[in-house]
Amino acid sequence: MSNQAIRPKEVVLRRLNMTLNHPFTTSFGTETEKDFCLVEVIDENGNSGWGESVAMTGPFYNEETTDTNQLMLENYLIPAILGQTFHHPDEANELFAPIRRNRMAKSTLETAIWDLYAKNNQISLKQALGGDEQKQIEVGVSIGIHESVEELLKVIKEKISNGLRKIKLKIKPGKDVEVIREVRRVYPDIPLMADANSAYTLADLDVLKQLDEFNLMMIEQPLQSDDILEHSLLQKQLKTPICLDESICSFKDAKEAIEQGSCKIINIKIGRVGGLSEAKRIHDLCKEHGIPVWCGGMLEAGVGRAHNIALTSLSQFTIPGDTGPSRHYWKEDIISPEVTVENGIVQAVSGDGIGYEINPDVLDRYTVDKKVFSFEQAVMEKH
Repeated sequence: MSNQAIRPKEVVLRRLNMTLNHPFTTSFGTETEKDFCLVEVIDENGNSGWGESVAMTGPFYNEETTDTNQLMLENYLIPAILGQTFHHPDEANELFAPIRRNRMAKSTLETAIWDLYAKNNQISLKQALGGDEQKQIEVGVSIGIHESVEELLKVIKEKISNGLRKIKLKIKPGKDVEVIREVRRVYPDIPLMADANSAYTLADLDVLKQLDEFNLMMIEQPLQSDDILEHSLLQKQLKTPICLDESICSFKDAKEAIEQGSCKIINIKIGRVGGLSEAKRIHDLCKEHGIPVWCGGMLEAGVGRAHNIALTSLSQFTIPGDTGPSRHYWKEDIISPEVTVENGIVQAVSGDGIGYEINPDVLDRYTVDKKVFSFEQAVMEKH
């Protein structure tokens, strides 16, 4: 394949607000809507690539927010790419390197460049990443914290009846061992994992060790969001595999975690690590060391969901991810067709790039702010 260069001429930055079908509660709090940035990168031929921000409204998952993403995109990242020539999307990472962290903001634009790159080369994003076009993408579901176990069991029953391949339960102190015990009593054999979102410390070792009796696939991110060392101490005390999420923000973090024995599984989220190029590097490292990976969800709308699906086509994604059907989260999604799941498998779509089209009517319905940035405008402002 002879790579077609990408020359971004215009970027459309939108702010969207979409209401979730069901409130989603974690140790951070409860989300009822998704407020996020969406970018469209348009090249000199009029082709478009799409990227979605996964930052939360508040700085609780990490330090980024929707507001900081918008500021970084408007003032630094979008101006940086206008008028540039990219021969491969990896070059966007190099261009953004002088800007510290702000990985979710970078990923918003970098994923759009990947989509545009694949479209310009008339291949799918899966193929551009080196994934398997025919791979069946297995998915599970992430279930938030519920007030009552009875209510939680009803939700689990519904998800299992839909054929989902993994149940992830959010936990926090006081909503952990007894909840999992009751779920295991009713469902002794389902693939089950717990996600703590950094809600514990080593002082909670006795509680965390009790989770060993429930045959969990993993416990995700039990300790501090930036910790690697203490997770290595904890993993030595637990039979249950630890999966790291928030602690893995880069290839370097993944390398250190593997070397220190801090985890046996890694959750790769595109936004958290700064984009698809870094996600692929982490995937390749984990494959080299025999560490299974899976793709976590951040309540994405359709564009982010499509990027997750493409990434999961890589071979080391051996554990079902969180990228469930659009209708589980939204009354209507911004892509067409929407993401659908049958018996726990994402139904394949064909097409260049992310493979999904943008539904302009739905997009406009949920857009609360829109700004257009052009190379010509940037040149005029300089002079």
